[in-house]
Amino acid sequence: MNKRIAVIGGRPAPIHGAKALGIDVVLVHQPGDYEDDILSHCEQVVHAPLDDAAAIIKVLEPLHRERPFARIITTTEVAGESTGKVVDHFQLTGVSYKTAHLLKDKVAMRKLLAEHDLSPVAYRHVTCAQDAIDFVAEHGRSVLKPAEGVASLHIHPCFDADTATQAWQALKHAEVRHIIIEEYLDGPVVSVDSFSFAGRHLPIGYSQYRMNDKYVEWEVSTPSTDAAKWLPELMDMTCRLLDAVELVEGPSHSEFVLTDKGPRVLESHARLAGSGAPELVRRAFGLDLNRMFLTVPLGIDELPLQSPQPKAGAAIQFFVPTPGTVRKVELDLKPDVDVRHTRPGETPRVFLPFLFELGEAQQAVVIQKHEGDTIPALDTVADCVSGYVLATGSSREDAVRIGDELVQAVHFIMEPKA
Repeated sequence: MNKRIAVIGGRPAPIHGAKALGIDVVLVHQPGDYEDDILSHCEQVVHAPLDDAAAIIKVLEPLHRERPFARIITTTEVAGESTGKVVDHFQLTGVSYKTAHLLKDKVAMRKLLAEHDLSPVAYRHVTCAQDAIDFVAEHGRSVLKPAEGVASLHIHPCFDADTATQAWQALKHAEVRHIIIEEYLDGPVVSVDSFSFAGRHLPIGYSQYRMNDKYVEWEVSTPSTDAAKWLPELMDMTCRLLDAVELVEGPSHSEFVLTDKGPRVLESHARLAGSGAPELVRRAFGLDLNRMFLTVPLGIDELPLQSPQPKAGAAIQFFVPTPGTVRKVELDLKPDVDVRHTRPGETPRVFLPFLFELGEAQQAVVIQKHEGDTIPALDTVADCVSGYVLATGSSREDAVRIGDELVQAVHFIMEPKA
């Protein structure tokens, strides 16, 4: 008999190929938020708000009584804590609410890291403007941000009383209630993608970023050359971090800043990374995190004993045209580039349309904007909606070079400003 799991959310839902693997998937999602072609990979879809544990339990409970789930899992940030509560309710192995909460709440995570003498970073839970002013007076250049923030939203560097006050006021205006201030971590940002099973953690891929002045990443590339000289420390710190938050199973994505004092934890997540990182890891390191997400917890595939060595380089770069209205998009691409277009007038239900279909393409371009469409300013990762290029190369640098050439061959012609 096939093994049965429930998957909470995902854009795209990471369940392609589940039936062929002998896995019956019940997908819990919100109406209109999942792609139609995912239905062929599911046993059924049930609807519930992804951040409402009680609602998810209500729709899953009769199905669990009828035929128990082996696992209940998610890879979307909004469902992390709610899925943890559901896992605890059904007493299943997986990411508990405790683990999900520690990873989401940056104040709780910083406190835990300090208790474990891991990645020392000065921080403070901020409840008023004076807290921020006092912290900056003591530690100098700092960052004020939501303690449960995602997608690089509402991050405010501050260096004196005036900028600390302005940052506090901006967060209050945005109705952010849970706020943290941290010492500014100066250096390149890198990440480590890992997988855990039975409490054993396997670091797999390591990537680096290019980002704008609002800390929004518009390119991910792997294997990171920035991380190379710090690799033993990064691998060790990743495993110690995952032990500290008591992660026992599943994918994780941990981000670090490489300071002149060594790597420092920026944040971590008990899920697959966004921005196409699992596809980059597959291309560069040969392990398919999307498949492992389904198979390793169920014992279909074994977790490898050792971290893989890179065999290639891979990069994804988002188009970031000048904000405004599109007049037309012109392409000057070579014939061997796989080019895809979303349908004019339709908003894709997934963040990276066609990603699974482009698995064999060495060079690919996806265009998501058409005549009359609006290009937004790049304020968060969610604004990376104009399309992307995907490239595999002999190294990270080679893949980045190919990606740059692909981007330069796509011309977004904008309407002149009035």
